[in-house]
Amino acid sequence: MSKIFEGPLQVHYGQAYILPDDMCGLDLNDSFRGQVNGLCGAATPGALFLLTGQHTGQVGFTLEVFETAPAIDAKWEEIVEVSLEVCELGVSLVKWEGEEKYPIPLSTGCYRVRYCALDMQQGQESFGDEGIVDFYYLCFWPSTRVKDAVVKQTSQIAQYWHESARKL
Repeated sequence: MSKIFEGPLQVHYGQAYILPDDMCGLDLNDSFRGQVNGLCGAATPGALFLLTGQHTGQVGFTLEVFETAPAIDAKWEEIVEVSLEVCELGVSLVKWEGEEKYPIPLSTGCYRVRYCALDMQQGQESFGDEGIVDFYYLCFWPSTRVKDAVVKQTSQIAQYWHESARKL
């Protein structure tokens, strides 16, 4: 296991991304089209569109890379999984509008990605001036391509995004 990023992550419009270094942005609808989950959009090849409850402000964020599938931690209230095909080296966690990039050491190949949230509903209901109220966890491990899945859903905001994705 390698911890790649841990700390506050600034979000705007509740968005962060995993992008190849030559890509500068993603379309929300294109990223979620055909999916059952609405939190981690993987429909655009080689990229992920991540949604948070917090509209604008900082969220707690951890990103790790594993050699095999990690156990699911029951503390997370929202859990989704997607597949990501990394076609070139140079993938990064990217803040809104590319303001900052955090490189992720992934080799070319297919990965399973788990995106988890804690206190997402509180983040959605906050105004961004209370400090960090919602937390996110993103992890990668080598895997064959598997359809996206909602593993766990507890909040109204996650339900809203899942239903929105299913209508695309």
